Amino acid sequence: MEPLYQQTHKQVHEIQSHMGRLETADKQSLHIVENEIQASIDQIFSHLERLEILSSKEPPNKRQNAKLRVDQLKYDVQHLQTALQNFQHRRYTREQQERQRAELLSRTFTTNGTQKKILDIANMLGLSNTVMRLIEKRAFQDKYFMIGGMLLTCVVMFLVVQYLT
Repeated sequence: MEPLYQQTHKQVHEIQSHMGRLETADKQSLHIVENEIQASIDQIFSHLERLEILSSKEPPNKRQNAKLRVDQLKYDVQHLQTALQNFQHRRYTREQQERQRAELLSRTFTTNGTQKKILDIANMLGLSNTVMRLIEKRAFQDKYFMIGGMLLTCVVMFLVVQYLT
């Protein structure tokens, strides 16, 4: 049992040092390092299963100590597995945010272009400039009605809360 325990313990320390490499690795080697760490963790889990079996076969006076050592290794490996998963989740979230940012930056937000297209469509449909100006004036007035209604609603809500509570 002791040689397998020492080997497994050494692998845990190697994984801990590899975890530090994750932060400094470039994008190409990052996946390779992650896969190496995951493979090592999987191998350690198989060693731990074997160690649990061997610890139960230890003499009674050494059995408790052997099980404690195996449980400590298991805890350390589970902690490393969680740390790797957290790193992968942060990386995935960061990559997704970068893609969304690039997508937003590639879009063009122009209201003038949209307004020109609407005017072109209206002209094609035969609407006169006078009708178009009336529509624009109405949209401008509707905006003020909406803002006024929102302010009136807020005032009424404030008064209701003020006087009913």
